[in-house]
Amino acid sequence: MIAFDLQCAYGHVFEGWFEDNQAYEAQKEKDLIACPVCNDTQVSKVPSTFAIKTSRPTPPKAPAVDLAAISRKIVDYVEKNFDDVGPDFAKEALKIHYGASEPRNIRGVSTQEEENLLKNEGIDFVKVPIPEPPDSDS
Repeated sequence: MIAFDLQCAYGHVFEGWFEDNQAYEAQKEKDLIACPVCNDTQVSKVPSTFAIKTSRPTPPKAPAVDLAAISRKIVDYVEKNFDDVGPDFAKEALKIHYGASEPRNIRGVSTQEEENLLKNEGIDFVKVPIPEPPDSDS
């Protein structure tokens, strides 16, 4: 038995089981194959989304990534492009959010309580962990 994906002239897709391709062709010529949705007999085979693979190809290896270098680039970018407001981060973020200060990129530190307050006020922020500087003794 072989299964074919079929489609009627109205776009309905369905499955048909046949002894072989010759059986499908013979039944199609006699208009014996009908769409189960609309009963249309103008059907044709369509590509199947089902496939059987006999072996699994080896996935390509991902290139090596230097996470330390990427982390350093992120930190450098933040240091160069964000105003350091230190422990006043939450206070400054609220001022910017409510228009009391000019909008700008800021960075600093905050407590969990302050972060919860910012979230409740609808202020988006991203926490970026700052990696430890490399030891100069090594």
